[in-house]
Amino acid sequence: MKKVLFTGARSGIAHATIKRIVNKKDYELYVTVHTEKQLELVKETYKNYDNVKCLKVDITNEKDLQQIEALDIDILVNNAAIGVGGSIAEIPMAKVRQCFEVNVFGTFTVVQRVLKRMMQKGEGKIINISSLAGLIPMKFLGVYGASKASVSLLTRTLRKELKIINKNIKIVLIEPGLYKTGFNQVMLENKYDWMRTKSYFSEELKIIKKCENKLFNLLEKRNLNSIAKKIVKAITCDNPCPIYRAPCLYAIFVKLYNFFTN
Repeated sequence: MKKVLFTGARSGIAHATIKRIVNKKDYELYVTVHTEKQLELVKETYKNYDNVKCLKVDITNEKDLQQIEALDIDILVNNAAIGVGGSIAEIPMAKVRQCFEVNVFGTFTVVQRVLKRMMQKGEGKIINISSLAGLIPMKFLGVYGASKASVSLLTRTLRKELKIINKNIKIVLIEPGLYKTGFNQVMLENKYDWMRTKSYFSEELKIIKKCENKLFNLLEKRNLNSIAKKIVKAITCDNPCPIYRAPCLYAIFVKLYNFFTN
């Protein structure tokens, strides 16, 4: 039975993925969330599944990380992340550090802790969830995009490094586009907590908010099947692709954008 650890598995893309594999008898799932309140919710969600264990894991907390290190994980799905919005010109550096602390440092701390046992066994699989936002600049989402760009580059570099010493540890990068999970809405709104009081853009905030809402309402996909299928494929396939992206049209758009703007 393969042991699969999901971080940041309260809802959204992780939950959509778990639903697709939870009935497979050859997988034991460790579903982790950030807070005790979230833990109670996921325990209720998966209470009828004997192959699911729910844990509270803050990936920036050393005590919680020790829980992960004690587990013998075969497949890691690194999904935990936060979204921080705001202008690069004035966003408080504390918010930038918080975003990188979770999305980059927390993510790769988990990678290192889980990788120890994988190296001992000589096999395993690490799946890092990044974002297409890391490949294209989006106004007022630059900090989040930069953190995900770091995740993508570090994941690709890790794959190249490990190939030198062990080809049986698979490193997979997932880059989702815009999906309506509620995550984007939180990120779009949280910048106004401080930009309303003092900002270079104070006179433009109403227009910015209106344009953002219109754009995301238009582009966000409500159905998570396309990205969940990619992650399931990465989990279940013996030789997964190095990178999976979805939705397909968004991935094509990003490629074209970078081709014509570089």
